[in-house]
Amino acid sequence: MLVLALLVLLQTAPVPPGEDAVAPYAMSDANAGGGPFKGAAMLAAFHGVAGIDRIVDDLVTTSQADPRIGDIFKGQDMIRLRRTLKEQFCVLLNGDCQYTGRDMTTAHKNLGIQAKDMNALVENLQAAMRREGVAFASQNAFLAKLAPMKRDVVTR
Repeated sequence: MLVLALLVLLQTAPVPPGEDAVAPYAMSDANAGGGPFKGAAMLAAFHGVAGIDRIVDDLVTTSQADPRIGDIFKGQDMIRLRRTLKEQFCVLLNGDCQYTGRDMTTAHKNLGIQAKDMNALVENLQAAMRREGVAFASQNAFLAKLAPMKRDVVTR
């Protein structure tokens, strides 16, 4: 019975086309790094799931091209990154989504991310949210939700 319970916990979603397979892990919305906002106001402020998709695509494209942090993304599964970031943002913004990614510590292990790298990523996220027309107060509320993840992401 215990073995069966462990097998249920250690699961991964089928590997979507174009993504690299990863080792099994326990899937949970808790892996997204925080609980969702209450109500629908924050999701609306981000222009729904379509807005989240545009923000994440903008963030990833900008960050890959950013000379400060672009090297971190080289050799990474960018298809998976885009998908799991979209899921993460959707879960946090209470968009009725499921997060299928790994926890923040595991996902960022061995990337050698420094505080300055995280700061550059946050700047790129702020710019992407601005370009999407997300109100400043909503941007700040979202960044406050993401901020505690820094301790799990920054390793150097």
